[in-house]
Amino acid sequence: MRHSAWALAALLALTAIGFLYFPGHTYLQSDTQIYIPILERLNDSTLFSKEIIAQKPHVSFTMYDEAALWLRRLTGLGFREVLTIQQIVFRFAALLGVYFLATALKLSPAAAVLVAACYSLGASINGPSVLTFEYEPVPRGNAIGLTMLAIGLLAQGRHLWAGCAAAVALLYHLPAVYPYWIAYFVLALIPSTSNNMSKHLKGLLPMAAGVLVLLILSRLQVGEGEHQRFFATIDSAHEQMMRERASYNWVSLWPVQIFWHYAVLLACLGASIWRLRNRLPSDLRIIAMVAPVIGILSMPLSYLLLERMKWSLIPQIQPMRALLYVTAFTVIFCACAGVAAAQERRWGEAAGWLFIALLPPVSTRAIPYLFEARNLRTLLTALAAALVVTAASRWQPSMLAAAFAMPFLIPLGSGVVNYPPLHHAELDELSRWARTSTPKDSVFLFPDAEKALHPGVFRAESLRTVYADWKGGGQINFLREFLTVWLPRWKQTVEPEFIPGHLERYRPLGIDYVVVFQRHEIKGATPIFRNGKYSAYAVP
Repeated sequence: MRHSAWALAALLALTAIGFLYFPGHTYLQSDTQIYIPILERLNDSTLFSKEIIAQKPHVSFTMYDEAALWLRRLTGLGFREVLTIQQIVFRFAALLGVYFLATALKLSPAAAVLVAACYSLGASINGPSVLTFEYEPVPRGNAIGLTMLAIGLLAQGRHLWAGCAAAVALLYHLPAVYPYWIAYFVLALIPSTSNNMSKHLKGLLPMAAGVLVLLILSRLQVGEGEHQRFFATIDSAHEQMMRERASYNWVSLWPVQIFWHYAVLLACLGASIWRLRNRLPSDLRIIAMVAPVIGILSMPLSYLLLERMKWSLIPQIQPMRALLYVTAFTVIFCACAGVAAAQERRWGEAAGWLFIALLPPVSTRAIPYLFEARNLRTLLTALAAALVVTAASRWQPSMLAAAFAMPFLIPLGSGVVNYPPLHHAELDELSRWARTSTPKDSVFLFPDAEKALHPGVFRAESLRTVYADWKGGGQINFLREFLTVWLPRWKQTVEPEFIPGHLERYRPLGIDYVVVFQRHEIKGATPIFRNGKYSAYAVP
């Protein structure tokens, strides 16, 4: 398996562009607000002694925490740095896997880089609220990158290496990789020659090793992990809170446009596989067909197991995340079909395939919404990009030029904003003050934050406990205990409209400091910290 060094360099460049510009990256914007306090407490047990999120970590069945702790101790770097390094490595692994897949379809190295560039733009997975390229350094993002590498290696006939990559993905995040392993089992069960059976067996062996390592790591988990019954059911109070706080898990709450969205994508994917049927390696064909079907079936399966049978494990593994493979494969195979058609000088067909491939990256909305008048700009951007890529597919250098231009031109044309700005100097200043000027076991409250995310940023940066915040309530997916701990706190202190009052009322709750926006300064009390955005008060 020989590949051009310049093509690998191009993939490295695309990784850097994607990380620094589009689709970009974030930190403490979403799930890292949960993972960082967990990691900090696993590293130093004197931190977050009163923080319910960190006291019940949900990382027993992932090597995410072990890898972060090992790398921190090995390098001396902070968690942000070691997680970012992994994020960049696994993003490159994803692009390398797509490149391998495209070259297995008999596309030139430049054309394969162009296909990888289409995938590098990322896409939102409507419904379960995940991404093909995670903005944050979270376990799911690492596992997806490794799974795409595994698929590319399998396309090249490297079953053992594919199995190793997918086994490490399993160690990071089982829900992200289970469609691959189910599809691979289907592949292994299909009658074939003895040589193929030997290759398929090699591809399965790493999975057994991965499961064994995962079980060992779960038993060696440092600190206190989450204690739960895997076969428990969800009661009505638990369900009510989960429907409010984590509605993405409940298929019955999804708008009907989402189901049409995946029906269209699946039809386009099937058509692209048919278009490429003479180029597809037989093993890749099975993976390409089975994994997306598993994604589609995950919707009725989740409805049955969660909404009818009330199985508490379903919100934790969130099987609908397998819908990612419907979107990801549609982008990849439609891009491959488009470039292949262009190389055959079928320009209209090429533009059509590329238009489909570029629709998910240019919009965060389901396809039926795109045909509303207000989304005309999105459609025009996807069409213009498809025409440019089609024209560029005439020559090898222009393919590379188009690959590097898309991450800049598509957000400019579509106006898509992947994530809002969250971090600012005043929040950093508040976090530094709390970290250096308050006791480790201090408890902070942001009573006027409502559903804003800045309390979670503060928690991770200041290494101080936050009494209740909206993002933290998402742990209800893992622990019913949040129903009796987090929910009363939220309803008592944050959910009601903020009314400035006496600080003494917070003392019986165990709150040491109250932080409010400047416009909500508490009359009759003197802040012990103030900047251009926040005022902090000590509870007497």
